[in-house]
Amino acid sequence: MSTAVTTEEEVHEHHHKETFITKYIFSQDHKMIAKQYLITGLFMGIIGIAMSLLFRVQLAWPEQSFKIFEVFLGKWAPEGVMDPNVYLALVTIHGTIMVFFVLTAGLSGTFSNLLIPLQIGARDMASGLLNMIAYWLFFLSSVLMIASLFVEAGPAAAGWTIYPPLSALPQAQPGSGLGMTLWLVSMAIFVASSLLGSLNYIVTVINLRTKGMSFSRLPLTIWAFFITAIIGVVSFPVLLSAALLLIMDRSFGTSFFLSDIFIQGEVLHYQGGSPVLYEHLFWFLGHPEVYIVLLPALGITSEVIATNARKPIFGYRAMVASILAIAFLSTIVWGHHMFISGMKPFLGSVFTFTTLLIAIPSAVKAFNYITTLWKGNLQLNPAMLFSIALVSTFISGGLTGIILGDSTLDINVHDTYFVVAHFHLVMGISALYGLFAGVYHWFPKMFKRMMNKNLGYIHFWITAVGAYGVFFPMHFIGMAGLPRRYYTNTAFPYFDDIADINIVISIFAFIAGAAQIIFLYNFIHSIYYGKETTQNPWKSTTLEWTAPIEHMHGNWDGEIPHVYRWAYDYSKPGKKYDYVPQTVPLEKGEEELQH
Repeated sequence: MSTAVTTEEEVHEHHHKETFITKYIFSQDHKMIAKQYLITGLFMGIIGIAMSLLFRVQLAWPEQSFKIFEVFLGKWAPEGVMDPNVYLALVTIHGTIMVFFVLTAGLSGTFSNLLIPLQIGARDMASGLLNMIAYWLFFLSSVLMIASLFVEAGPAAAGWTIYPPLSALPQAQPGSGLGMTLWLVSMAIFVASSLLGSLNYIVTVINLRTKGMSFSRLPLTIWAFFITAIIGVVSFPVLLSAALLLIMDRSFGTSFFLSDIFIQGEVLHYQGGSPVLYEHLFWFLGHPEVYIVLLPALGITSEVIATNARKPIFGYRAMVASILAIAFLSTIVWGHHMFISGMKPFLGSVFTFTTLLIAIPSAVKAFNYITTLWKGNLQLNPAMLFSIALVSTFISGGLTGIILGDSTLDINVHDTYFVVAHFHLVMGISALYGLFAGVYHWFPKMFKRMMNKNLGYIHFWITAVGAYGVFFPMHFIGMAGLPRRYYTNTAFPYFDDIADINIVISIFAFIAGAAQIIFLYNFIHSIYYGKETTQNPWKSTTLEWTAPIEHMHGNWDGEIPHVYRWAYDYSKPGKKYDYVPQTVPLEKGEEELQH
């Protein structure tokens, strides 16, 4: 292990002169690449949230004319009335952007890059070149996804899951044309980016830890990023295969997912394929994807809660074990998305069993967070508030998962707003809270300045109230049977009574959306005018706060610090301060804590 570190040191002895291009654009420095991921992810997030606000206007006041539709949708909103085809396209691209481009690349890409080398004591990633290529592939896939919005026939429109035959037949609807092809190519490039990044993270954690940094001394952030990368390497290639087979069905006349198709009385030549095969391939990535999104957020929360409760994280080993258990179980539960696809009831019961097992490691995490907070000296800064809110949405969103994970109960609420409410709370909002907590907490490390705390509080409270205001009522309209992805429900008198709830949800969505403007202002303003930071503003124990404030190639001047204790020595009895950094050697007779 130490030999890997020394060779790294030798490589970085000669600091080369950097130009603007090599420093800010084609950078191989993990800290700069983290910023690139973050800013690209935030930009994509603005587009994704803007789309959701557009279709929330449509859902609250269907079939009415709005000038804003004409401005943003052009020919897809004649006289300001939204075209049904573009409604589905907005839902599709919103889901794709938020799940993959914001919460996968924006969250993992940013914090894995920033923290893995700094928290394990490495000069940089194992391969700076691969790291740079991974980012630029992500950037290219983002550009293609945005470009698909401007094609003549409109962007991809089949829901973010892109089920065939709708996605496999270019002639099926406007959103099945060139926009769909661009979607598939964009996702194929995205998977390549994700795989390169993940392999880099895995190799770095295994090979480049500093002297004394055993696996049992790794911060929980690193455990989360490490296991997330492993899940990505196992499951993302399956999505790539689904995308490639779908491209072949669309463009080369194969029949992997198509059989016995009739369009307007015409019999198409496809024989022998199965759309259910596509569902298996998609959800074999799709469910691990939930944890690829969630685990980094939980890792960030572990770090932020321990630091701001001024207490050791409760049950460190149980937390690591629960991350490992979640990773394993996430790969054997994908069938719960397919309970109404005609699977055998026995198979449904097997997937129900494995799905409900995930509640155990999830509950371990939730209880351990609560126990860490219990009687702590809580520092309620914005990062801490978002972390506590994550625990709240993780529990409230997770509870409805027990209903959806049960094959008999799921049938009643499948494809209703109940599902939308569940996964937005447990995956979307929880992961966004983790992203916000990470930005507020590590902003000083990234940009050498502090974010404005009071603006952070305003951002938090409006977002937290807005998020529950949007997704809590959705459970009830879902239980009433309201189907998702319908651009209007006025054709069904049965749903007239719950039309007002959609208006309430949309108003909360606009309020929560407006709160993100406060965050963006705070973020951009603080980069240039924020209060200058000290080296260790949160009085934290982990290695990244021992690195100088001024960014340098190689992270530390001279020798990399060695590690002598675990990452959570807060409020240790008999110590002068309420935190002991990992670089402080154990005193004679002092025990190393690790519960």
